[in-house]
Amino acid sequence: MFWVLLLLLAWAVAGLACTRLCLAAVHAAAVDVNAGREHDLTLYEAAFLSGGPRRVADLTLVSMARQRRLLLARTGWATVVDPRGRDDIERSVIGAIGPDGQSPIAPVRDAAADAEAVGTLAERLVRAGLAVPDGARTGIAAEVQRVRLAAVAVLALGGIALLMPGGAELPRHLVALWFGLPLALTLSCLAIARVEVHPYSRWASPAGQRLLGALSRHTGGGDDRTYLTTVAVRGVRAVGEPDLRAAFEQRASLWRD
Repeated sequence: MFWVLLLLLAWAVAGLACTRLCLAAVHAAAVDVNAGREHDLTLYEAAFLSGGPRRVADLTLVSMARQRRLLLARTGWATVVDPRGRDDIERSVIGAIGPDGQSPIAPVRDAAADAEAVGTLAERLVRAGLAVPDGARTGIAAEVQRVRLAAVAVLALGGIALLMPGGAELPRHLVALWFGLPLALTLSCLAIARVEVHPYSRWASPAGQRLLGALSRHTGGGDDRTYLTTVAVRGVRAVGEPDLRAAFEQRASLWRD
């Protein structure tokens, strides 16, 4: 009857792992209740939810360049034309360029993405339930990994039970069937988690994604606001001006080198 002890251990491992995953998923989903209702996304917020801090920096660079307050050369350099930033994020970009008024775009983008102004924006979106908190997504991923390990442990315990010398009172196929129950629990929990947890992106919660979806449906116009909205949602690949696109492509090339 030693196999019964192994079966109880398998149930304990599977039950604990699945329970922890369910609790983590419920906790992550709780922030989505009533989140984002009657909230109009700003361009910075849309950029963060779509691509994180670096997308915010890219949007700011494109916006300032289109207003001729910043020159982005095809060579991958940024030059300050108007040193007066209109908000904290623009001022962080100007500060990242430095006192000389010129700098390669790549370090400017990275410094602006790490600026306090973008961090404050992220905190505001998390409090509103529109952005994924730093620990929420990693917490769910860790619990999913525990359930996977639990499934492997159940298989191992079942294998030990079947291979034990002396045999069991039950036929081996019935012993395997008993161990198949906790294994089915872990596998079904993983399947449900894949469906329920997968809608979370890296930055936007489900509520944030709903607002982004509504915003994306209004990116087909030709005015400046619509253009910048498209850049916020899709990134610099939505930039239409050849010179401006070349500046960002040169930035990527310089950064790889």
